[in-house]
Amino acid sequence: MNQRFSLMILGLVLLFTLGSAKPISSLIDPNTIIIDKLEIEILGNSTIGKYSCSNSLAYRDTIYLNSNVKNSLKSEISMSNFDCGNRIMDKDLKTTVKATKFPKSTVTITNIKPFGTNYKCSLNFRITDKTLSYQNMVLKNNKESLEGSVAVTFSEIALEPPTKMGGIIKVKDDFVIHFTLHKQ
Repeated sequence: MNQRFSLMILGLVLLFTLGSAKPISSLIDPNTIIIDKLEIEILGNSTIGKYSCSNSLAYRDTIYLNSNVKNSLKSEISMSNFDCGNRIMDKDLKTTVKATKFPKSTVTITNIKPFGTNYKCSLNFRITDKTLSYQNMVLKNNKESLEGSVAVTFSEIALEPPTKMGGIIKVKDDFVIHFTLHKQ
């Protein structure tokens, strides 16, 4: 009986001691950001309304701010994994970006630096055989993610916006690529 009582007391002490411990994430250096998922969304308009195509992939990496260690992220994105909400639009996107010839795009984010409560970075986005480069892109710092957007045109990347029904339905030349880096 005494042994049982001692084990109960020891268990309660451990529960209170370990239960009040700080989570590991609060012990991490504030100059370190751990990313565990990358999401890319393509947003645009057509003659019949707005469209949105997204691709989400598990991506684990660490950003070290104010350090010479590593201050960049690089990821390959499968162009076949974009979801536009229906099969016809999925197929149109794959055809437009020549997914069979260029199955992967690359996103590279470098020079990540604090900018007030947000961050600034350089972004290179390679799609088909073209690379788009953006300097001083702002990444908005939210509790659970870093987010940024860039405005692009199909003509910048030497692609033709899709059309359907003999040109009655046309996708506008300009669109937005929205990046979300989900924090751990």
